Amino acid sequence: MTASPFTGVGTALLTPFREDGAVDLANLTDFIEFQISEGINFIVPCGTTGEGVTLSDAEQAEVIKTCLKVAKGRVPVLAGCGGNNTAAIIGKGKELKELGVTHILSVSPYYNKPTQEGIYQHYRAIRRETGLEIMLYSIQGRTASNVLPETVARLAEEKIIFAIKEGSGSIVQMQKICQLTGDSLQVFSGDDALTMPLMAVGGVGVVCTSSNVLPKPICEWVDTMKQGDFHRAQEQLKPLLPAFEAFFVETNPIPVKGAASLMGLMQARYRLPLVPPSESTMHLLKQVLAPFPRP
Repeated sequence: MTASPFTGVGTALLTPFREDGAVDLANLTDFIEFQISEGINFIVPCGTTGEGVTLSDAEQAEVIKTCLKVAKGRVPVLAGCGGNNTAAIIGKGKELKELGVTHILSVSPYYNKPTQEGIYQHYRAIRRETGLEIMLYSIQGRTASNVLPETVARLAEEKIIFAIKEGSGSIVQMQKICQLTGDSLQVFSGDDALTMPLMAVGGVGVVCTSSNVLPKPICEWVDTMKQGDFHRAQEQLKPLLPAFEAFFVETNPIPVKGAASLMGLMQARYRLPLVPPSESTMHLLKQVLAPFPRP
């Protein structure tokens, strides 16, 4: 396993759509440039926030190719490549590798609720068959099966995964993973609001939804914590925390894409079954964004 180029803040990229429903690659290009110019450390296309489950395989490939082309090595690209059909994910991973992808974010299998042994064998097969570096994404609220710390430690010890995006919502579980894996695994927060407590116990950053809209202040906040100054980070968190809460008052990515539209970054267009934010949510978003300058 090679040294990881990932640290700090990675934006789980939104996917902009045109009025006709197609992916807006021109807007995506501008949006990636915005993220890089604001100091983001890496980008993560085709995940939950990017509405990856409603993108066709061809569309996902185009989005990822665009990310690789625009990033041009300036920041790493962590491509979303996860699902509940191991063989299909292996096939997709091989195709992404041909595009130039080296690292993937792979969500734990959802709906079919595998055992811990099944989860282990799933990632072992992906790693063995594709050779891709894997950041495991654990988020029980969406997958219906938790990836236990002992399973994470087993995968890390065997160098099947290089990192985890931990979205269990449990700081106890996050802390146990950090203790069990030590330097063998990079632990990223999968919950924007839990980034600080995770970094206090050994986490290295966050794969972030909110940084779609507020990349610079979030990068500055995480950099402060990397320097060990948690007192200053508490002050930096004060305007960010209401935004973190507001961006999840409806199902992600509904509110954050609404916020992106208010900041002039893209139109609030979605693919069913997701729909635009309610009027009350848009009002709340305007309030929490008020302290931050428009790009």
